[in-house]
Amino acid sequence: MFEQSAPKKSSTRIRVLLPAPVKPKKNPFKLGQTFSKVFRWRLPEGQTRAPASVEIVGSFTRWQKVPLTRASQFDGWQIAIDKIPGNRTHHYMLLVDGKPAHDENADGMAIPHGPQEQQYQVMTDKGGRVFLLYAQTK
Repeated sequence: MFEQSAPKKSSTRIRVLLPAPVKPKKNPFKLGQTFSKVFRWRLPEGQTRAPASVEIVGSFTRWQKVPLTRASQFDGWQIAIDKIPGNRTHHYMLLVDGKPAHDENADGMAIPHGPQEQQYQVMTDKGGRVFLLYAQTK
């Protein structure tokens, strides 16, 4: 709290407590500058059975599952996601048949924050991790 004193006109001191300034809350999903990204996933080396589903889930989908479509031109699955809030780091995971899968094209890995991220984490030798996307705009 902030304290202010009245000017000294007498020996009596008046203390006024002012409320702390209120910062406006930022909406992380408010569109300003946005980023577009194509996510791709291919079967790991030696695996021949195609999965029933390949999905992406992340902070830019509000942790809702979004299916990737089969793309025969590169023998994998892909999706182009537009309007990803830009100039921030996002966490995400690829799900193959509902289970976390590695993304070789991720910008990095991070410790999951909160139950939404923890339910999709992939286990590494350093513990649970989710993938990073650096959504930078020009």
